[in-house]
Amino acid sequence: MPASPRTARAINDRLALRLLQQDGPLTAGQLKKLTGLSRPTVADLVERLTASGFVQVVGEAGETRRGPNAKLYGIVADRAHLAALDVRTEGVTVLVSDLVGAVRAEAALPIGGDTGTGPAVEQAVAHVERVLKEAGADRLHTVGIGAPGLIDPAGGELRDSSGLPEWHRQLVAALQERLPEARVHVENETNLAALAEQREGAARDRDTFVLLWLGHGTGAAVVLDGTLRRGASGGTGEIGFLPVPGTPSLPTATDCDGGFHSLAGSAAITQLASDHGVSAAPRTHEPPAAGAVREAVRAVAGGAESAEGADLAGASGRFLDALADRLAVGVASVVAVLDPGCVVLGGEVGQAGGAELASRVAARVRRMSPLPTEVRPGALGGGAVLRGALLTARDRAQDQVFAPPGR
Repeated sequence: MPASPRTARAINDRLALRLLQQDGPLTAGQLKKLTGLSRPTVADLVERLTASGFVQVVGEAGETRRGPNAKLYGIVADRAHLAALDVRTEGVTVLVSDLVGAVRAEAALPIGGDTGTGPAVEQAVAHVERVLKEAGADRLHTVGIGAPGLIDPAGGELRDSSGLPEWHRQLVAALQERLPEARVHVENETNLAALAEQREGAARDRDTFVLLWLGHGTGAAVVLDGTLRRGASGGTGEIGFLPVPGTPSLPTATDCDGGFHSLAGSAAITQLASDHGVSAAPRTHEPPAAGAVREAVRAVAGGAESAEGADLAGASGRFLDALADRLAVGVASVVAVLDPGCVVLGGEVGQAGGAELASRVAARVRRMSPLPTEVRPGALGGGAVLRGALLTARDRAQDQVFAPPGR
């Protein structure tokens, strides 16, 4: 059945708003070209969206043409403010943006491991309020949170996980209580990193891929046919528990030591680097392993500029080879089950390794699996979690803010 005039207007408005969000600001002529709608229909929807407070004139196009310049229309960004949180074992990073994702304020807060649950929650919530004030916003519409651990697929809540601070779980409820008007959504950190790499990073041309997270710990996110797969209990991608050769024991239901984590976690990689004579001071807020991998890649690229440089390059190359051997075990296991065609080495370590590490892993996977698999370095590193949380918050907020009246 053909859509009613009201439904057609709602569809056209939503399409125009989505284009303004993705590609804006735009002129009416550009909207006409992108939507395929007639000039009168575009003029009508622009007038309607402007009157509704969704869209405003933000400037003029710089096109050379007769007559006055065309008006540029953009989304009213201050209509809602969003927050994104990257919750880690050692602290929390908070970002506040407007409705189109422009960052207004961002800051990290370390939280010591000896901090009690109540004080840790209070520190984190107060930090969110400080960043909100710094951004010049009086309230939040939507909050997106990325955290390690399992997310209950039914209720969307962070499940109790051994080895993770209790304040992680209590933070979500505390934020909802202190920010009653905000909608709070929590998602596994690796899943958010995959979303960010797909939308803005290394997997923009892929609708099926696996992100292997390499940071302080390990994890994986699975995207099949454009859809993030969470599993029956929210545990898809808990690759740290994968039993692998080369470890002295097997993992247990409450401890991933002995699993893939024992080969590819930051502590294991740092020790491997030390065994090969490679070390480096990590940058602020990154796993120690990332600094060692970055130093190894730099040394290999430097080559034999001197005898000392040649020795370091040789040791660094052997370290990267040994690390690639380890990572290939996890990658090949994923490939054998899912055949994703593409694996992205994400997180701070994956980004530090770059194409040098990715190519070594790819060569080993080719020898281990008959399934063609491209291995790429992540483009966003550890920042992918925060970016993914912001993208999720923005999508959810726009779905509600731009909803047709009466829905």
